[in-house]
This record gives sequence, structure tokens and C-alpha cells, in this order.
Amino acid sequence: MIVLTIFSLLLILFASYLQYNSQSEDYNLRRLFRKETQVKTHLNYLMQRDTAFQEIQQKKANYQQEFTSIAAIHKVQYALFTLEGLPLFYSYAEMGEEDENYRLSQEVVAQLFEDQSLRLLQQNQAEKGKFQSSYSVLSDDNGQPYVILYFPYFEDVSFSTTELNTFLTRVYQISLLMTIITFSFAFLLSGFITRPIENLRNKIDKIGLLKGNERVTLDNASKEIDSLVTSFNSMLDALEASAEKLAKSEREQAWQEMAKQVAHEIKNPLTPMRLTIQSFQQRFDPSAENGLDKLNDFSKTLIEQIDTMSRVASAFSDFATLPQPNILEEDITEITRLATEIFDNAKIKLNFPSKAVVWPIDRTQWIRVMTNLIQNAIQAVPQGKSPAIEVTLRATKQKLKVQIKDNGTGISPDDIPRVFEPKFTTKTGGMGLGLAIVKNIISSLNGTIDFNSSFEKGTTFYIELNR
Repeated sequence: MIVLTIFSLLLILFASYLQYNSQSEDYNLRRLFRKETQVKTHLNYLMQRDTAFQEIQQKKANYQQEFTSIAAIHKVQYALFTLEGLPLFYSYAEMGEEDENYRLSQEVVAQLFEDQSLRLLQQNQAEKGKFQSSYSVLSDDNGQPYVILYFPYFEDVSFSTTELNTFLTRVYQISLLMTIITFSFAFLLSGFITRPIENLRNKIDKIGLLKGNERVTLDNASKEIDSLVTSFNSMLDALEASAEKLAKSEREQAWQEMAKQVAHEIKNPLTPMRLTIQSFQQRFDPSAENGLDKLNDFSKTLIEQIDTMSRVASAFSDFATLPQPNILEEDITEITRLATEIFDNAKIKLNFPSKAVVWPIDRTQWIRVMTNLIQNAIQAVPQGKSPAIEVTLRATKQKLKVQIKDNGTGISPDDIPRVFEPKFTTKTGGMGLGLAIVKNIISSLNGTIDFNSSFEKGTTFYIELNR
């Protein structure tokens, strides 16, 4: 719209300029013809009065004053020449010895007599600029030519120029106003057109696979926008149906994997329990002297296997559903210190701030995190090497950073990507759920956990919590 408006305004200006030039040219040609006709009429009247048509060359001295009066009366300049092009009179210079310099060229005379109208128009260039000039052959009552009239006409462009400038000024003002109106209207119209699309874009930005996506409803929407909205809502329906199927499939797969893992972990202690019971049935002799000791050993073995199955069930329960966190403002340095007291204090070095650090935390979950990480750090130290565990805590108004460093064997490069995966472990007696549970707890506390490990040198875990 803006481009079309500007283009049309420029086209109007260009057309107006051409029109004014054409009108100015027509006006000046008519004015030239009118003035020329007046001079011709006056000259013919003068020659007819004195019957001096054919004697004008001999009596030119007698008519100098008359000829000058004609120029003054009609306020024009003109010149008279013989049919051969010799000067008889010119009003714009004194007649003198240089008359020969003002004679007409033979080319002009030839062209003039070749024209049926015995009239010739030329465009001339002088010091004053471009001007029109006409050459006319004047004839007597019998149609016999007797003199050539040269009529120079300097165009009066002052009125035309003033009128053109006034018109262009008005067109410029109207153009400026129309441009402003067009810009404003185009802005409002584009906003009206794109607002539904912008609303649709905002809805698309909020689309999520597991979110409750809102349908788009637009009032007075165009046919194209309404079709787009209908397609969008249909896509949402298809997406929700796919998400529901995907969630159901994932739940079924998760339960299947969980069931397989639980069955595998429970089956491990059941096999030795069965063998122990069968062996005990075959070899147990109540009357033997050490019968009571054998019974105690058998009971102890069963209890250990039952405890193992209980730990497996508890670990999977904790991993599957973490309890809802109970966030309270607590002294996190004190809680961390309590979590380390169940271990050998001589092995753990605490680097805490001198003042208490109050932080919104779930006490039970934080103790579980620290206990798990410190226990893993101690177990990472090979036998024969004294564990050296270092716990560092730093806090600002918005961030809390905790670092647990050990001097163990570290994590091999192949195992680094799988550290936080459930069921992954490098221990013979572990189930691989400890660090997965820790990561879930840290995430629920609006934090992150990461680590840096050097193989055969040790590992450092980094925890960062945000308010």
C-alpha cells in the first residue's frame, strides 16, 4: 500500500509536469500566432492605405516611424525583409551600415517559399535563452507576395511557472498528508491482519507434549485464518492422542522394566536360600552335639537373605516414588555435619563457613543425598589406602555450592556417561539406584549435580542449588 501510494503520487507529479509543459507550449504558440496576426493586419492596413505593396522597398525610409509605432502599439519585436532576404526594418536594432549582417539566409528563404502556407516556425537560441520565431510571407490583395515578416517571440513563462510551482506545492502537501495517512492505515491494517497469526504463534510456542494445550478460538477471523486455526486445533487433538498413547506405552514399558529388575534382584537371594534349606534338611541331625550351632547358622543365613530382599524392595520403592519434599529454612551446615557423623570423622574433612547458612531445604532428603555421596566416596577408595574425603560448602544470597571430593580410583571414561542412569553400578553388591535417587532429589530442590573424575586419582561431585 505504501509503495503504491508513493508510486501513484510520483506518477501524478510527473503527469502534471508534462501537462503544464504541454499547456504552456500551446498557450505560447497561440499567443505567438495572435501577436503575429495583429502585426500582419496592421502592416497590410498600412500598405493598403498607401497602395505601397510593391513600393515598400523604395519607400522604406518613409515608413520607419510607422513601423516603429507598430512595435510600440503591439509591444512586440519584429523585422521586415525583402523577398530576397534583404533587411527593410527591424525594431530591435538601429538601421545602419551593418544591415547586410541581418539578412536572411537563403536556406530559410527557400524553406519559406517551399511551404504551402508561406509560414515557417523555428526554435532559436540566443543570449536570453530559447525562443520561438516565425517567418511569414505577406501578400497584397491580389495574392502577390511583397515582404517577409520575421517575428521573434520570447515565451512568457512567468505565469505558467508560478502556477506550476503553486500546484506542485499543493500536491506535495497533499502527498505528505496521504503518505502519513497511508502509513497509519497500513500499520493498523497489518496489525489487524497479523494479530490472529500472532495469537496462533503464541499458542504454538506454548505447545508441549505433556502440557494441557489450549485450543485457539478467534472471532471474526478471515476464511484463511479460520482454516489455519481449524488445522491447528486438529493438530492439537492428534498430538494429545499421540501423547496419551506414548505415555501409556512408556508407563507399561517402565513397569515391565521395573518388574524384570525386581524379579531378578529377588531371585538372586532365593536360589541360595533354596539350596541352604535343601542342604539343611539332608544333613541336619537334631541329636548331634553341634545341632544347635547349625540351626543358628541356618537361621542367620536366611535372615541375611531376607534382609537383602527387603533392601531391594525398599530401594526400588524409593526410586519409583520419592516422598513429597518438606521445604523449611534450615541450617544446612548443621544438617551436613550430622550426615557425616555416622562415618569415621577422622576420614572426612569439612570446609564450612564460620557462620550458619540458612537455606530452604528438605532435611531428610538432604541427609540422604550427603549419606549416599559420602558412602560412595568411601567405597571408591581401594583396600589398603586410607580414605580422605573432603566436603566443602560455599553460599551466596542466591546460590549454594557443595563439593564432595575423594581420593578413590575414579570413574573410567567409558562409565562417565552412565553414572546417573538407574541400574548402573560398578559394585558387586549394589543395585545402581543410589546416584539416580540423588539426582532426582537435587532436581526437586531446584538444583543441579555434576562431577569431575580423574581415573586412578579420585572423583569430585559438585552440587549447586538456586533459591
